[in-house]
This record gives sequence, structure tokens and C-alpha cells, in this order.
Amino acid sequence: MSKPAAPFHPDLRRAAQWLPRSPIGPRTLRPIRMLSGLTKLAPTKNVEVATVGPITVQVHRPAGADMRPAMLWIHGGGYVMGNAAQDDVLCRHFAETLGIVVAAVDYRLAPESQFPVPLQDCYDGLTWLADRNYVDATRLAVGGASAGGGLAAALALLARDRGSLPLALQLLAYPMLDDRTASRTGIDERNFRLWNNRSNRFGWQSYTGSAPGSPDVSPLASPARSEDLAGLPPAWIGVGTLDLFHDEDVAYAGRLETAGVSCTLDVVPGAFHGFDVVAKSGVARAFRASQVAALDAALH
Repeated sequence: MSKPAAPFHPDLRRAAQWLPRSPIGPRTLRPIRMLSGLTKLAPTKNVEVATVGPITVQVHRPAGADMRPAMLWIHGGGYVMGNAAQDDVLCRHFAETLGIVVAAVDYRLAPESQFPVPLQDCYDGLTWLADRNYVDATRLAVGGASAGGGLAAALALLARDRGSLPLALQLLAYPMLDDRTASRTGIDERNFRLWNNRSNRFGWQSYTGSAPGSPDVSPLASPARSEDLAGLPPAWIGVGTLDLFHDEDVAYAGRLETAGVSCTLDVVPGAFHGFDVVAKSGVARAFRASQVAALDAALH
């Protein structure tokens, strides 16, 4: 059931006035990729870049030679855009605040690389991270935002199914979990920003190669389709009430709890998609602090 229109959070009203509702589509993908690629040209601070097969991983590593907990971070971008460098500030914040290793994976993007390629890239990044001599592989987390959150949730499912790496936490910021949302009608989109269902349909079709809602979409591509959530690592899920993904994220959190998986759900009233990236405000700081607290509890 769609949510009624609601006012923006006071901290977010000014940003909401100039942000677009639907930034991405077939015509805008190339120029937006070019703009987002500029983040790779920005000076970096204390970042190691490692090559893992056909991809790279950006490692934010605190000083010291002792073994530390670690998190694999997966960037957002609707499965079709973005790069690891765009989250350098956030990853450095996690690393320095918590004294953990944070590795951001530059997975290959759709539609050039469709499922399961990006997910396998993330899995390869996770196994590479677990094998570092400065990482405590018994204290590993996966995290991501938007499509990166969807990939992190899928990675938790894949790691469970393969029985390879026990994870301490899945940190999912407004995750893109359910392709079936893109086939919904009657959603009130007036207060959405940065991502609406037109962008959503483009992202999901590019990633899965199928029309959203098609019966052949794998649960490892669209984690909300998974019928068995038992045995997954504890989760932190955060989303705003004015986010297209609100309903699917809240539903996934409820299903995790029903399956016996501990889940912290942080719902932010009046917050739109990606609000913590574009509005450096009190509500954004509180959202990030909630993530830090969840990681601290899980990894330490």
C-alpha cells in the first residue's frame, strides 16, 4: 500500500527544493557516469588500491599492524552507475571512528555486466578482504547504500548458501531489494527525490535483463524474493519515509525478524532517498551515528 504525501524533515526541506526526482535513464546514463567518474580524480587520503581479478578494491586501513575487524562496503547507483571512490569520506569515517578496515569494491556495472557478475565481483572482494593478514576474518561485515545495500543483502545470502564466510552484520542503508516495486502502480511519488519508479525500472531491467516483476528473476538478484531468510547475519536497515524503497525495506526487516534474524530498523520521518549524502544536517549525522553504533556492537 502506498504512503500518503508527507512533509519533508525540517533539516531536508531546502535540499528537497532543488533535487531531481528521477535523475537516471537511457539518455542520461552516459553523462551521469562521466560526472560521477570525476570522483576518481579527487585527491585521496590514506587509500590503498588493490587489484582483485578484473576489479579494484579501495582499502581504508587504520594505522597499526594488529589484526582488525573489517567491512566490505558496496557503493550505490541503481546497479548502473557510481564507483567506490564516491564513498571515500564515508569509508574513512567508519575506519577511523571504529578502528576497522573498510574495503570498498568497484564492481562492474549494468547493463554491460548483468547479474550475477556484479554480485560475484562483491563476493570476490569479500573473500580477498577476509584473506588479508591484517583482517580478523571472524569479525566481518558487509554494508552498502541503495543498490549497494541490495548487493550487500544478496552477498549475505550468497555467503550463507556457500557456507564460506560467517558475517557479523549486514549494514543496509535504504537498500534496493525488490524488483517488483518497479512494477507497482499507484505509488505517490510527489515527495520522492533522487530516485523514483522510472529510474527504478531502468535500474532493475539493466541489472537483471528482465522486466521488473518477471518470474525468472533470481532471489540473489532481488533479495526480497528469497523465501528463506533464516541463518542470515544480524542486520541494520535504515530508510526514510519519503523513499521509494521504504515499503520493501520495512517488509524485509519484518521478514528477517520472523526468520529469527536480529534486525535493527531505523526509519527516518520525512527523509528521501540518499538524504544523508546531499544534506549534511543533524538528521544525516544521526543516521550515520546509528550505523556506527550497529557496526561497533557487531564487530567489537
